[in-house]
Amino acid sequence: MSRPRLLLNAFTMNTVTHVSYGTWRREDTRQTEFHTLAPWLELVGILERGGFDSVFFADVVGLYDDFDGGWDTHVIEGLQIPNHDPSALVSALAAATEHLGIVITSSVLQDHPFSFARKISTLDHLSGGRIGWNVVTSALRNSARNFDLPDRVDHDGRYEWAEEYTEVVYKLWEGSWDDGALLRDRTRGVHADPAKIHKIDHRSARYSVEGPHLSAPSPQRTPVLFQAGTSAAGRAFAARHAEGVFINQGSPSAAREVVDDTRNRALAEGRARDDIKFFQGLTVIVGSTEEEARRKAADLDSSFSVDGLLAHRSGGIGVDLGGLPTDTPIGKLAEGVQGTRSSIEGLIRAAGGRTDVTIADFIRHKQEATRIVGAPEQVVDELERWQDAGVDGINLQYLLTPGSFSDFADHVVPELRARGLVPHEPVTGTLRDKLTGKGDQLPDSHPARRWRGAFTPTATKSG
Repeated sequence: MSRPRLLLNAFTMNTVTHVSYGTWRREDTRQTEFHTLAPWLELVGILERGGFDSVFFADVVGLYDDFDGGWDTHVIEGLQIPNHDPSALVSALAAATEHLGIVITSSVLQDHPFSFARKISTLDHLSGGRIGWNVVTSALRNSARNFDLPDRVDHDGRYEWAEEYTEVVYKLWEGSWDDGALLRDRTRGVHADPAKIHKIDHRSARYSVEGPHLSAPSPQRTPVLFQAGTSAAGRAFAARHAEGVFINQGSPSAAREVVDDTRNRALAEGRARDDIKFFQGLTVIVGSTEEEARRKAADLDSSFSVDGLLAHRSGGIGVDLGGLPTDTPIGKLAEGVQGTRSSIEGLIRAAGGRTDVTIADFIRHKQEATRIVGAPEQVVDELERWQDAGVDGINLQYLLTPGSFSDFADHVVPELRARGLVPHEPVTGTLRDKLTGKGDQLPDSHPARRWRGAFTPTATKSG
């Protein structure tokens, strides 16, 4: 029986240290050149040549919580400081590619929904419909304090905020302009039909947006919607809104649990199970033989920074792990945290439900559980195991950039193509159609579609 196509996404960030700790010091990576355009142009060229469907830019808008009592380690390790705005890169990368989707992270905290909707519509127009949005809620305290808040909103409250934020941008993208509003009629001198363009008049304690949306509908109208939180609240949000979910589970069985639960929740929301695609985060070290791959892995491990990993992960969950013995049970420490709960929950799932997992387990889990080392055939065998667990694609994490991506494109993709998992020719069209095969715009089952036509005079009077 033939397998479905395996979706390929590259995971990166416009910074020095993303999720590869300590490797920026090596000569065979371009991580320290992130502030220039050349390495990004090289990267997207490799990805397009290698049959990747998309590239995903992570982002943060503040420092991670304190590690070892402060934030010196973040600066020493280059831990997402300095970092630059990924949305500023998109136009250049879109111009340099023809088929590659580009997904950017933007928090509900950092950009007013009116200006964000306009920015995304512009980028979707310029790219020919290749833009995706990773919806995040900003768990970092420093992020909140950078945007007028005294502290971060509690975990579930952040998802309530995201619900309203998405409603506002959906109204702008889907409801403000009717189909056929843009005429460009030179003979009559009518560029657009005012009867088909509407103000949205959104009013709440948080947002007041009159509209109309200043951008005409882009090829996708709404960008492809991604989400990465797998806590209970995160899964509920994904079930309602996401078209793609980035997961980072420690085993195929743990991934199966998250995938099945989220898809069942989507069904309860009136959506189809296959409305959501799941991308498992994986690191791949490939060699011509298993022995060669293991030598490469040992060499890369010699550059690994434990402090970098712990500062990142403890900052994400909101618990300072600095200076604690590595046999400290991390599950107990994280009880009641308001940070990124999915990291701890994923570790507990990977440990078979044990809650006595330790800091040492956490380090080992992050370094090894989602890493595949071997010859191309062995790597693809492992990728098929993940696919059998319900995963639709991979979110390829780098250890070296662009080396990790070029190794995958040059050595793993040919084997994927030989097995029919990746097509030999580029998949064309918008990012949504590329991922779903169901067209350029959201299906009727998505909650954003209820705003289509909702602001016409007839609909307003009847509503």
